[in-house]
Amino acid sequence: MAGPSRRDALRPERARHPSPPDRGRRVRDRVRNAARAACRTRAPTALVTAAALALALPGCGGGGDAPRAGAMRQVSSVSGAVAGAGIARGPGRSVDCRRTRCVALTFDDSPGVRTPRILDILRRYRVHATFFTLGRNHVATYPGTVVRMASEGHEVETLTWSHRVLTGISPAEAREEITRGREAVARVIGRRPVLLRPPEGRTSATVTAICRRLGMAQVLWSATASDYETTDSALIARRILARTGPGGIILLHDRVDPTHRGYNGTVAALPGIISGLKARGYAFVTVTRLLAPHGPRPGEVYRDRPLAR
Repeated sequence: MAGPSRRDALRPERARHPSPPDRGRRVRDRVRNAARAACRTRAPTALVTAAALALALPGCGGGGDAPRAGAMRQVSSVSGAVAGAGIARGPGRSVDCRRTRCVALTFDDSPGVRTPRILDILRRYRVHATFFTLGRNHVATYPGTVVRMASEGHEVETLTWSHRVLTGISPAEAREEITRGREAVARVIGRRPVLLRPPEGRTSATVTAICRRLGMAQVLWSATASDYETTDSALIARRILARTGPGGIILLHDRVDPTHRGYNGTVAALPGIISGLKARGYAFVTVTRLLAPHGPRPGEVYRDRPLAR
């Protein structure tokens, strides 16, 4: 009698390695559930589309894992929906900061492994923020998180490509740092940032002239917790509450310090900061909304909302 065929011999081995579940079905379920959730909150149609598509991408959900190879190609399919919806320009269109006690919450060094936790807190408290992103090792590594920022109504701006201090390099190098950081964001969400936070807040007439030619404004801050030097969440919250006034721009950091000397208490401080300022009658808006209707203007440097405007 003839022995088993090669095909038959392979069958038991295959049985020990069953095929994975249908990923396409799982993605469709996630998209459908995201769309239903957005509809329950009466989100605009374009936002429903962008949010649902973003959730289907690797790295767009609650985790902070870097996307797999090919994720950038998937992200590009969402860019048109995000840009077309005008989401990246920021929410709070009904808030007039000339008549309301407004404050802008901003984060430097995004995105990173903790950004999804920050986004979860902001969504829970119905607050929108402005993220100043780094291109190298951040936007390029976590494009799905950048899509989530934009799709949830946050403002996505730039902190340059690699955080080089612009006043310590040549004008040509400074321009390259700014433009590379800006293009990194544009490749993901289809919109070029119009706001720059110069690394370490260091700027000059030369940097200002470069920004003016690029059609960008610079954004510094009026309140900081110096969260780079402490991990005490309660102290971070107290500092922000004590230093924030109407029209203020708050600086916090979205990064991890492996030495545990700083930064690691910022996320836990957020609920106290938001609750405390809301109790004092503040409305949280993006930087662009804070500076409306006359700003932001290319070539200007803002530390808060100018009182004369």
